[in-house]
Amino acid sequence: MLENFWFNVEYGINHVLDINAYDHVLFLISLTVPYVFKDWKRVLILVSMFTLGHTLSLVLAAYGIVSVNGGLVEFLIPITILIVALYNVFTAGKGAQKERIGVVFITTLFFGLIHGLGFAREFRMFLGESDNKLVLLLEFALGIELSQVIIVFIVLFLGYLGQTVFRFSKRDWVMVVSAIVIGLVIPMLLGSDFLA
Repeated sequence: MLENFWFNVEYGINHVLDINAYDHVLFLISLTVPYVFKDWKRVLILVSMFTLGHTLSLVLAAYGIVSVNGGLVEFLIPITILIVALYNVFTAGKGAQKERIGVVFITTLFFGLIHGLGFAREFRMFLGESDNKLVLLLEFALGIELSQVIIVFIVLFLGYLGQTVFRFSKRDWVMVVSAIVIGLVIPMLLGSDFLA
């Protein structure tokens, strides 16, 4: 039983940390980069909203409630990353992250739904004919949450280093990291089957 539990949690962790599917990591970087360590509660809630959206779409897919065009979802995932990164670029240094918290939470939940749908087909195969789909989903979600917390910590730590050791202003740090994310996400968009 414990072996199964760890297998499913590890599957969730590997899903996020998969080097070939770095869209999840890029989204988390974009989401986290405007914040610093003292904002950790807010960042944790944001990341949990993303996990909630991700898990909700997997639940809907696992029970056959929703089915979407894979090509469309694969196109929308980089769009979500691009939106967050561009938002960072246009609001860097303006403290916008502190104002529209409701909008940011709802948007993050919605983007989580989109990212979850991108993984739904593979996840359905993983579930197979399992009787405890919900337990599997929750264990998988726990793995996702754990790996996201690790990534968030790394991004916050690098931000701390960048702003204290290397003396980047917060605005410059957010701009540079967001610009790198945009540079990485544009080829994903252009390579999408949806545009082909």
